[in-house]
Amino acid sequence: MGNRAAQALIVCVCILSAMGLLMVFDTTAAEVLERRMPVSTHYAFCRQLVYVGIGLVAAWGVWKIGYRPIVASSGILLFFLTLLLILTFVPKVGQQINGAHRWISVFGVSFQPSEFVKYAIPLYYVHKMVSLEGMVSWRSFVRRLSVIAIPMALILIEPDNGTVAIILFTLLILFILTKLPWMYWGLPLLVLTLCGVGAALHMPHVAHRLQAYAHPEQDIRGKGHQPYQAKIAAGSGGLLGRGLAESVQKFDYLPEARSDYIAAIYAEEMGFLGMLGLIVLYVLIGASGFCLATQAESIEGFYLAAIFTFLICFQAFLNLGVVSGLLPSKGTNLPFFSQGGSSFLSHAMGISFILSVARKRVCLGS
Repeated sequence: MGNRAAQALIVCVCILSAMGLLMVFDTTAAEVLERRMPVSTHYAFCRQLVYVGIGLVAAWGVWKIGYRPIVASSGILLFFLTLLLILTFVPKVGQQINGAHRWISVFGVSFQPSEFVKYAIPLYYVHKMVSLEGMVSWRSFVRRLSVIAIPMALILIEPDNGTVAIILFTLLILFILTKLPWMYWGLPLLVLTLCGVGAALHMPHVAHRLQAYAHPEQDIRGKGHQPYQAKIAAGSGGLLGRGLAESVQKFDYLPEARSDYIAAIYAEEMGFLGMLGLIVLYVLIGASGFCLATQAESIEGFYLAAIFTFLICFQAFLNLGVVSGLLPSKGTNLPFFSQGGSSFLSHAMGISFILSVARKRVCLGS
């Protein structure tokens, strides 16, 4: 059972990655030709291919190290990533794009620390909570939560509300999985949610996104442009799609389609059946990941494999929900499919971690 689940997980990730590379080339080549940009049509494809190679090397490193040493170093890892989040605000080191301080640029190579924080926070929480062996006091819980709140606050300031929302949902699932007394987190969560919603509604970019979600046609030249064009792309695909590389929306009608809205171009070219196949792949990743979690040799491994699987599938759900118009835009990419080196690298390491949790049983052929 363990071997079959591991094989299914690896195969699904490989198929998604290959399809993602094809769609990145498809969308970016059209953008280069449309805008007559002074770069090769293969530039984005080759760059993403390099990220895939680095992701595979990083995943192999996680597999060789094993999950236990990584969990034991979770505090140091979270501290290091918090420092990187601070560096995103430092001039000449941090990179500002579209008004957001989310990237660090080193020797011309940029990466996004918050993508790794999404995995580091569950690592830290599980390690600290399991080490208490069920004797979790209110004081110890608040102490751990205060440590987690620092990187989350930095991500919120960037601003990156989508990533903060993903982390909050991940923590909520962890509270339930670890059977934390509800009085520890129920009321604080309610207060934080109300404060967060109140603060978000006073942020201009959040208000614009919500308005664009409800009535994209009212701001067709602004925030509503991408959601509106994404609906046109997805709807025009029909049952079977226009055909591979036959998308119309990729010719500058849907900006930045290679990242958050790449699934819209895919839906236009491959149709409803193609999207159904894409969703099935993520469902299989979820089923395989949760199956491997049950094969874990420790309760710590079970929690982490389960929550990493949830994290990947939940992010896929959010992205596809945004593309279909069911959810407001959150700036969340599609795991293993959208363009993005930091995203692919973090998710590849997450998949390797899941496999590492059930390593002994998988190797024994259980």
